[in-house]
Amino acid sequence: MSDQMPDSAPQFLTVGEGEAAREIAMLVRPAQAGNGAPALVWLSGYRSDMSGTKAVELDGLAAELRLACIRLDYSGHGLSGGSFRDGTISRWLEEALAVIRHVAPDRVILVGSSMGGWIALRLAQELARQGGPKLAGMVLIAPAPDFTLELIEPNLKAKERKSLAERGYFEERSQYSPEPNIYTRALIEDGRKNRVLDGIIETGCPVHILQGMKDADVPHAHAMKLVEHLPADDVVLTFVRDGDHRLSRAGDIALLLSAVKGIIRSSTNRQMPV
Repeated sequence: MSDQMPDSAPQFLTVGEGEAAREIAMLVRPAQAGNGAPALVWLSGYRSDMSGTKAVELDGLAAELRLACIRLDYSGHGLSGGSFRDGTISRWLEEALAVIRHVAPDRVILVGSSMGGWIALRLAQELARQGGPKLAGMVLIAPAPDFTLELIEPNLKAKERKSLAERGYFEERSQYSPEPNIYTRALIEDGRKNRVLDGIIETGCPVHILQGMKDADVPHAHAMKLVEHLPADDVVLTFVRDGDHRLSRAGDIALLLSAVKGIIRSSTNRQMPV
């Protein structure tokens, strides 16, 4: 495709100071000149990165529509520095905010997968509170807001509680990787501070949620609960009857790209070929 730029090399942004400083990798596709549409921002899930299928497909859509696209790896993920075990929602939120402020688009559409959905909702709150790019819309894929509090803590086994108390973390077998998932006490305690399902969430923008009904990680009832906390927003919830947590099949990707195009259409006064 003539307007599709080759993948650029990652840029790096230092976030934090002193011992907390870490190099955050980002891939930034600039918008084509004269394009007033919002920038797309990809927010990965837990232990996922910006080179995953959905992230790459979103960037491909940006290339096709000549939009800006911002992807990043949280610390301890992908190409970024820092230790995964130091990761918390607050830390990864700080990194996402720093990257968005560094690139400084006028408007953004946040596309968050799983834990990235939680970070997207927290970003909406922080951008409203601190100022920054205007939020034009959100697309959330199997969103997992408050997953530490709502989905992990209530289901902890005795040996996991013991491991948290004695070692500061516990491990859980991953169905997506030979390496186990690691959940730290810091992540769980910090999750309580970033809770969003404790009142009304006002994003001030349209929200489209995609949720598989055969999701073994985030039950579809969790997506319905999130909708209850978004009463002021224009919210569309799409269930994929046979969809799993990843929603990475061709049909799932088509749904994702269609949802993003719908948000783009609703956020621009200009006629865009979407």
